[in-house]
Amino acid sequence: MNNYQTHPTAVIDEGATIGNGTKIWHFSHIMSGAIIGENCTIGQNVLVSSQAVLGNNVKVQNNVSVYTGVVCEDDVFLGPSCVFTNVINPRSFISRKEEFRPTLVKKGAAIGANATIICGLTIGEYAMIGAGAVVTKDVPAYALIVGNPGKQMAWVDKEGNTIETLQ
Repeated sequence: MNNYQTHPTAVIDEGATIGNGTKIWHFSHIMSGAIIGENCTIGQNVLVSSQAVLGNNVKVQNNVSVYTGVVCEDDVFLGPSCVFTNVINPRSFISRKEEFRPTLVKKGAAIGANATIICGLTIGEYAMIGAGAVVTKDVPAYALIVGNPGKQMAWVDKEGNTIETLQ
């Protein structure tokens, strides 16, 4: 018996692990080998690939693909249409699955709508990535990153309030 909820249009492959209290909405696909913790919300049109990991209380908004190699710790927020990559130099005619670079999003971090996270990086605890930012390097804990390329503009507290603006 499943202790999670799925919309009838969601596809859950055999071999996916989904924690109690998680809700999976319209047209989402959870692949075999994906691990999703307890009390998560998976929005509409979300892909969680094999070997992707979502901790407890993770919120994934609509139109997000969490690819193989992405690990999100507890309490992470993934905004609408944010983007992860897992190959640094993709080509359609070259298979580079053995070159996937892992991405770690640490506890409590938030990634804004339409932000892009280049593979192989770590987003620190409670960091905030602004909407539309392109993150090309590791992000310290509690940093606020905005722009393209992403630059640190401030420090934030655990609740996301700006505590120090950088010049």
